[in-house]
Amino acid sequence: MANKRNLKRNINYVCSELFSEAVAASMYSSKATEEDVNALLASILVIHNDYVRRVSHQEPGLSPKLFYKDLVNNFNKQVSEIVDQVVNLG
Repeated sequence: MANKRNLKRNINYVCSELFSEAVAASMYSSKATEEDVNALLASILVIHNDYVRRVSHQEPGLSPKLFYKDLVNNFNKQVSEIVDQVVNLG
């Protein structure tokens, strides 16, 4: 595992890219409603806040290796779901 700082940087980078792609897709799509876009942007912010906080506070009882491996896998799953939603906007 890399250090926590790099993990947080990666989470920040991915979430900021997702946010900008969602905004761009909403601006250039004629079928995207404002409610859908706002819900998508809010979910990106929630994911960002959740995972940055979880990096700092490891769950007790789990080994660090398992905790961070599970954290990265869950983050990747949620990011792929968001990417699918962004694609469906456009």
